[in-house]
Amino acid sequence: MNIPNQITISRILLIPIFMVFLLIDFGWGSLTLLGAVIPLSHFIAALIFIVAAATDWLDGYYARRYNLVTSMGKFLDPLADKLLITAAFVGLVGLDMFPAWAAVVILSREFAVTGLRLVASGSGEVIAASIWGKWKTVSQIVAASALLLHNIIFELVNFPFDVVMIYIAVILTVFSGVDYFIKNKHVLLDAQ
Repeated sequence: MNIPNQITISRILLIPIFMVFLLIDFGWGSLTLLGAVIPLSHFIAALIFIVAAATDWLDGYYARRYNLVTSMGKFLDPLADKLLITAAFVGLVGLDMFPAWAAVVILSREFAVTGLRLVASGSGEVIAASIWGKWKTVSQIVAASALLLHNIIFELVNFPFDVVMIYIAVILTVFSGVDYFIKNKHVLLDAQ
């Protein structure tokens, strides 16, 4: 297994650690940081989430820079992204910090595109991430990070950056999903 794929696997392995800090109240108290009051466990969860999300950029950069792009990486990288985002949004819904309707829309798109990729892989085709899929991922990571950090910085100016990012993430998620199905409709037509 090459280094980019190992980095992707590390992202997956960080997910349960992230979830422990997000969902378990260790009674460590809170800290006030740049206008936001953040439970210390949420702050640690946010840092783990941001590090895990940063590995998405790192593995892609490393794979392209050293010509280590593989079919496994093209499949594993978006799967790792989906697992990380799913964990974050489901955890945030459970904490009443993320609207369930938005999680349903986002996760439905993720399952649908994963299904499309599975059908394509049945005929030996790999559907790589599109530019819209990448922007979708960035918007979801920013939305989750803003929520995990309790709208840090923006609390100082009373701007609901986290809420704005939820809507941007939902819009880009739906748009990129439609884009994947339009560009890859041949996969479904050929599978009949």
